[in-house]
Amino acid sequence: MINKVFGKKLGMTRYFLDEGVCVPVTIVKVEPCVVIQKKTSEKDGYEAVQIGFNPIKEKQINSPLRGHLKVAGGQWFSILKEIRVDDVSQFEVGQEILPDIFQIGDKVKISGISKGRGFSGVIKRWGFSGGRKTHGSRSHRVPGSIGQNTSPGRVHKGRKLPGRMGFQRVTIKNLRILDIRPDMNILALKGSIPGSVNNVIEISKS
Repeated sequence: MINKVFGKKLGMTRYFLDEGVCVPVTIVKVEPCVVIQKKTSEKDGYEAVQIGFNPIKEKQINSPLRGHLKVAGGQWFSILKEIRVDDVSQFEVGQEILPDIFQIGDKVKISGISKGRGFSGVIKRWGFSGGRKTHGSRSHRVPGSIGQNTSPGRVHKGRKLPGRMGFQRVTIKNLRILDIRPDMNILALKGSIPGSVNNVIEISKS
């Protein structure tokens, strides 16, 4: 039994519950994932299936990947992922994994890459309050003093400083499925999920 699929974030909208409450939802398109390869304990040391996602044209992939996918049935995908399973014998190469493993009301766990914010200062990155803006102050958006005395004479690890913000793997748990449209392969999840539009996300049961 597999409990994970992959999808694309399409955007956000609002959804009215039966009691009339309006809540924000994220629309996710979950297209069928195809089993490309089976990993076994005897050969690879673990049990898993490799699945393909996001169909593309053959001319859009390189020769090594084309040969790998041709063995698996000749379907072309731009994204390959592995999913650990207990028994790989339950799956066959070319088998489609559909989003029908979820039901309305299920709680799921979402993992994806957050939006990249570039090199950011301490106010944007960590929420520092900043310095005074009047009366000759020259300390407005700088982090302030970070030094130590002679002992230990260094900056401690983990100090909140400017740096690259975002573009990290983020996981959000216990998001509820409010609606499922099987004819459109669409899930409506309550709340927001990481990443920008068309970002690939992992959806698994909590």
